[in-house]
Amino acid sequence: MPAVYLGLGTNLGDRESNLREALRRLAEHVRIEAVSSVYESEPVGFRAQPDFLNLVVRVGTEEEPRALLRMVQEIERAMGRQRSFRNAPRVIDIDILLYDDLNLELPELTIPHPRMLERAFVLKPLAELAPELVHPRTGRTIREHAAAAATLERAEPVFPGARLFDSEPDEE
Repeated sequence: MPAVYLGLGTNLGDRESNLREALRRLAEHVRIEAVSSVYESEPVGFRAQPDFLNLVVRVGTEEEPRALLRMVQEIERAMGRQRSFRNAPRVIDIDILLYDDLNLELPELTIPHPRMLERAFVLKPLAELAPELVHPRTGRTIREHAAAAATLERAEPVFPGARLFDSEPDEE
């Protein structure tokens, strides 16, 4: 089974609940194998919007990349994602970051994700799950890329991703 890493992000509504619901919906289609900490990050690109909560999840799936893309886009739509402009605020965003060591360039999908190395909110949680994983295009480890992320946007861990699987949200 391929090692697949997905990035999830949200900055509208109840962000923690959005991540919890997205993971619940993903679990109906794929096997969730590991979840990073949840990171709060500042927006990239369009900055006049709320901060994001982000995480990375490793999943097991037999779905080929295009079918996986259709599935995550359907989850986004079902949760109310509206695509208005690049880097717009969103209820949920689910990106395919890596699919084994696959290099794929299609009009609708590029793997590895073309901007993942420019995003601390992807590199930091991904390094939690797979620090020694080698990026298929650069030949460098995720740990090495994450170390270079210090110059990117702010992305700080706020709570363990496992908390999203609790039946009741933790009291703060």
